[in-house]
Amino acid sequence: MKYVKVAQTNELNAGEKKKISLEGKEILMTNIQNSYYAIDNICPHMGGSLYEGKLNGNHIICPKHGSIFDVTTGKVIQSGKLFLLKVKVHDLHNYPIKIEGTDILIGI
Repeated sequence: MKYVKVAQTNELNAGEKKKISLEGKEILMTNIQNSYYAIDNICPHMGGSLYEGKLNGNHIICPKHGSIFDVTTGKVIQSGKLFLLKVKVHDLHNYPIKIEGTDILIGI
């Protein structure tokens, strides 16, 4: 696995999110209480950009159908609904992060 610099720590304050394109992947990076996390940005159900969703603590809500994911692990917290039918979604890929000085690196 290689690590790629994607940002500096002063670019992402606590409670903020950032969308990153890296080697053909869309990644959502978040700062939760000054710890950094990275998961897939695209919801596996309808392809919604989680970056456009609402970040609430360590949960992100898909703007397309309301599924909730834990940004620290990528795990599904709650499946959303589409026309009153519950949708089936799976966990998102969680990318390792390293901090070197003020550089944030994501493992690909």
